[in-house]
Amino acid sequence: MGPFTSPAALPEFKVSIWPPDISPWLAGNTGIGGVTTLDSVRSGPHVALLCLIHGNELAGAIALDRLLRAGLVPTRGKLSFGFLNLEAFSRFDRSRPTASRFVDEDMNRVWDRAILDGPRHSIELDRAREIRGFIDTVDVVLDLHSMLWPSEALILSGVPAKGRILAAAIGTPALVVADHGHVNGRRLIDYPRFADPATPFAGCLVEAGQHWEQSTVDTLLASVAGLLRHLGVVAPDAPLPPAPGPTPTRVARVTIAVTAATSNFCFVQTYHGGDIIAQRDTLIAMDGETEIRTPHDDCLLVMPSLRPSRGHTAVRLGRFE
Repeated sequence: MGPFTSPAALPEFKVSIWPPDISPWLAGNTGIGGVTTLDSVRSGPHVALLCLIHGNELAGAIALDRLLRAGLVPTRGKLSFGFLNLEAFSRFDRSRPTASRFVDEDMNRVWDRAILDGPRHSIELDRAREIRGFIDTVDVVLDLHSMLWPSEALILSGVPAKGRILAAAIGTPALVVADHGHVNGRRLIDYPRFADPATPFAGCLVEAGQHWEQSTVDTLLASVAGLLRHLGVVAPDAPLPPAPGPTPTRVARVTIAVTAATSNFCFVQTYHGGDIIAQRDTLIAMDGETEIRTPHDDCLLVMPSLRPSRGHTAVRLGRFE
């Protein structure tokens, strides 16, 4: 490969946060384990804050556990808290923190009606079917995530304009990325209820920073606070972090999602998510013998995976609007 880097070995990741004790929330109050809904009994939207769609992404669970213990309640509409992939979360091991992302398959790749209505089974697919009826009652969903590789925090808004508008209104993180998702399956925010431009319902996915850092928890709490204040569903003195100072929102649209076609995908250098490549046609990676080059000037690298598996997204390339 000459000057190019070889596919990155998976490093030993530092785990700076601990799995929260979510035992008070496992039963829920909706008939669905891990799902708790608080009803203000006043007219308003049904807002769902979701975490642990990937079992090793602890920051979202810490954030929601903290808000529940602090007594956060809606002043209008309904507010739901969902801890989703409980089976994977129960297997989290600090010595092997990447191993419990899922048990059988990625729970954030099964939100296609044909798959949900189909015949096959897995732990994650069956759990998605279990919560599907609940999801079909939600007006606004905020799906809380974190990242393995270093990257600027961002909000993924999906394709519809309503997602971008919601993400910009949330305000934190200030980078909004509109994208089509992954070739290997639909995310929760791609579920037709939220992705169909003809519906009034919207969803965003927050990628708040690296998986096991306290700063990621802080970003998720700020994102939740931004959403709830924007929707006007909590009291001014709600137990939320203070509103940050105004920060200009940057919006980028993914022009190409690069999927690794071989097991030998490697970047020419160690990029970070949020890096901007100034010149069009800059070589950024090799996928076997295939060159991966930037399609336009000022190309944003969205969440590059430094060791992508074949058939999985290696990086998304975006253009600022």
